[in-house]
Amino acid sequence: MKDSIRLKLERLSDRCDEVSRLLADPDVHGKADRFRELSVEYARLQPVVSSFRAWRELERQLAAARDMARDPDREVRELAALEVEQLSSQLEEGETELQLSLVPTDPHDESNVFLEIRAAAGGDEAAIFAGDLFRMYSRYAESQGWQVEVLSESRGEHGGYREIICRIVGRGAYSKLKFESGTHRVQRVPATEAQGRIHTSTCTVAILPEVEAVESVEVNPADLRIDTYRASGAGGQHVNKTDSAVRITHIPSGIVVECQDERSQHKNRSRAMSLLVAKLLGAEQERQQREKAASRKLQVGSGDRSERIRTYNFPQGRMTDHRIELTLYKLEDIVNGVLDAVVDPLAREYRAEQLAEIA
Repeated sequence: MKDSIRLKLERLSDRCDEVSRLLADPDVHGKADRFRELSVEYARLQPVVSSFRAWRELERQLAAARDMARDPDREVRELAALEVEQLSSQLEEGETELQLSLVPTDPHDESNVFLEIRAAAGGDEAAIFAGDLFRMYSRYAESQGWQVEVLSESRGEHGGYREIICRIVGRGAYSKLKFESGTHRVQRVPATEAQGRIHTSTCTVAILPEVEAVESVEVNPADLRIDTYRASGAGGQHVNKTDSAVRITHIPSGIVVECQDERSQHKNRSRAMSLLVAKLLGAEQERQQREKAASRKLQVGSGDRSERIRTYNFPQGRMTDHRIELTLYKLEDIVNGVLDAVVDPLAREYRAEQLAEIA
């Protein structure tokens, strides 16, 4: 184990002991907020510290087994060699688990998400591809037991969407989908292509966590312009005869959100405000990330064909994620929502990068 990681674990162990002593202090018992805060910290530290202490015990046992391996008795040496092998394997597994336990958890991992898909370069084919991406994510959400609620949409002339914004409701949605933000590129022969030529089109995808009100960014009501309008309907009895759709403009940032899915103006306004807060939080997080690093893998980008995090090549049945150089020849499954083989390697790579930073 690297000295830097061992040092961090030893500090956590010392802090765990300190918190345990504080929790036993009668003065702390009389302060409900302080006691709750320490209890939460102890519950977070204790499993990691317990594993670290068990790992150190294995380390001591391994040192003793290696001493035995130098015993003059051949049978003792053979038994010791077996023990060294077993303990070394257990230590290696334990070290990996301990390193992962040091990776800070994202406070939004369990959150619902807002999914935004916009057609970029490619005209009608980009809009059709946006529809394909929406179907892909919808099917993946269904496989996870999540719900998909469309907030607003702008359909393309020949199918698909110029833009679609939806809310995905389900535990852990953000942890699974947060690496999907970016420019997605498709290479295929469009249905409208008479010459059989392969076209390249792009869509941008943005994933925003839905934040709780207690952690939401400050929004000054004076900075908002709220417009209501009549939502588009399917005709007949379904035509919306009241101005229930809501559009909110955050004047300082220029961010505009809208919701027209619900027939209640109150519900649409609430959904739109929630989306606005998520966008403002996302913008602030991006600003902080830009200050911290020159490049950011999860940035959405402009949607230009040369910018992409992922390519869907239909003639070859291939999907390539360019961030981690992952290539899979199971494109049909992927576009039908079987995304575990895509999202899981991204999460592992992210954890590996965080471990490298810790070390």
